[in-house]
Amino acid sequence: MRNRKKASKRAPPEPAKPGSGPHEQNCSTFEGESLGLLLESIQGKIKVARSVDGEALPEKIWLKQQFAIGVNEVTRLLERMPPSNGADASPLESLVSGNDNASCPQLQAILLASDCNPRWLTRHLPSLASSRKVPLIFVKDKKRGSLRLGELVNLKTAIAIGIKAKGNAVNHIVEKILCNGNLNIDSKSTVQSLLDGEINGNEQPGRAE
Repeated sequence: MRNRKKASKRAPPEPAKPGSGPHEQNCSTFEGESLGLLLESIQGKIKVARSVDGEALPEKIWLKQQFAIGVNEVTRLLERMPPSNGADASPLESLVSGNDNASCPQLQAILLASDCNPRWLTRHLPSLASSRKVPLIFVKDKKRGSLRLGELVNLKTAIAIGIKAKGNAVNHIVEKILCNGNLNIDSKSTVQSLLDGEINGNEQPGRAE
């Protein structure tokens, strides 16, 4: 008579969710009204930064100087950035302290659409961004996340947008959002007060930030 031990069945691991994996420790997810406030604020700061820089350059070229647009461009810039050893300053902190590398643009944060399909297109970004100490901001709007991101840079869709560390108005509002790591979809009043304070403090387009 055979004495066989039945192997215990283990449930398969659940797929990682934004902000839950080891490489996604510095992530935020925005959806609903909080997402609308976030994108509205960034759009306003794009206009402020554009006014400060002047309008000598065509808008399309200027936008490419401020953002890495698309998964491929975001990936290329991340790969060019040196890996962080955990003690390095963030890209924006390095820029403020004067330690930025002009030959290698630094990304302050990455806006990433949660509705990317197929998902393998962006599967590598969380670990790559984490190794460079670049936070991820997930944009969740059912199947319209990429459409909402595209509106920021005057395109039909954009799966990923890397925000370059330039020390401008866009960087300042993004830094404030990143510093409030407890923001979530239920903290509408907190998001609103944060963005209102930033907007009121920068009403004059020509004001140096």
